[in-house]
Amino acid sequence: MGAGANVRTGLLLILLCVVQSSDAIWLSLPGSGTKCVSEEIQNNVVVLADYVVISDDHVHPTPTISTKVTSPYGNTLYNKENVTHGQFAFTTTEAGNYLACFWVDGQNSGGGDVSVNIDWRMGIAAKDWESVARKEKIEGVELELRKLEGAVEAIHENLLYLKGREAEMRGVSEKTNARVAWFSIMSLGVCILVSIAQIGFLKRYFQKKKLI
Repeated sequence: MGAGANVRTGLLLILLCVVQSSDAIWLSLPGSGTKCVSEEIQNNVVVLADYVVISDDHVHPTPTISTKVTSPYGNTLYNKENVTHGQFAFTTTEAGNYLACFWVDGQNSGGGDVSVNIDWRMGIAAKDWESVARKEKIEGVELELRKLEGAVEAIHENLLYLKGREAEMRGVSEKTNARVAWFSIMSLGVCILVSIAQIGFLKRYFQKKKLI
């Protein structure tokens, strides 16, 4: 294998690591109030998240929290109350910001802050590769190649999504510019008409007073 092939393989492995990386998030929930995390996700993406309450001062029993996940259009995808840990999984059907909110249950509201660890995975990182390997009887290099193929497909879909968003924003910008231009022309026309009317009024006024 040549140096060029090694470089390409290295870049693909780095690419796979980037795509497969998951976001580990720490939240410090106050005794009262809500904290949320959001992620902009495109359509038809698998999302998997695990969360657990971490008792810093070893309080027993462990404080419980409530969790609610909503889609960009406000649809509730997950809702749990009085838990110390949990997992939510869904496949997106809408493109936009998905919101996961956490708050301390009322019975624990008198205490201090509660720490929550969230492991948020999407797309290729959320896929159960162990099940795929068992089902298709693949392992080793072949399994890694399948992961790379999935990573490339995910990146391609993400690029198409970004391209679509760019075209959408460009369309909005062009429409806005066109509307501003028409508004400017209309404003100029109104100013000209008002000026002509004022000149005509002043002319008739001076003629009536026999000043001209």
